[in-house]
Amino acid sequence: MSNEQHRKSNLHSEHTHTTGGRDGIGKSSDEKLNVLLSRPGSAGKGTNPEQLFAVGWSACYIGALVIAARKLGTVLPEDTYVDAEVDLGVSCEAYQLQARLFVCLPGIESRTAQKLVELAHHICPYSNATKGKIDVVTTII
Repeated sequence: MSNEQHRKSNLHSEHTHTTGGRDGIGKSSDEKLNVLLSRPGSAGKGTNPEQLFAVGWSACYIGALVIAARKLGTVLPEDTYVDAEVDLGVSCEAYQLQARLFVCLPGIESRTAQKLVELAHHICPYSNATKGKIDVVTTII
C-alpha cells in the first residue's frame, strides 16, 4: 500500500512522545495522556506498556462487540465488560507477548455470544494486529 493509499483509508491518527523507555514518561500530542512509566513488577509508581496495551485492546474490543451486535441484530448489554491479561515473556533471546480476553455478555445466549466474540475479533484492530503473531485465548464468562 502506498503512502497516499494509506492516508486515504486512514480514519484517525494519534501521536505520542515517549522518553526514558520503561522508566520514562509517555505523552500524547493533545496532552490528554501523560503517563509515568515503570517496569513490570518494579516498585515504580507508573504503569507499564503491557497494562496500556491490555486497556487499549479491551476498550477497542468492546467497541468491536457493539458493531458485531449491530450486524447480528442484537443489542449488547450495558454491563458488558472485557478483562484482558497480557503476559510479557521471553523465548530464546526475544521478548514476546501472550494474552487472554475474558468477555462478559450478561443475558446473551451462549451461541450468540460465541458469534459476537468471533465477529468482534474480525472487526477489532488490536485483534487483527496480533492475529497469528501472539497467542490469544478468548473466554466467554
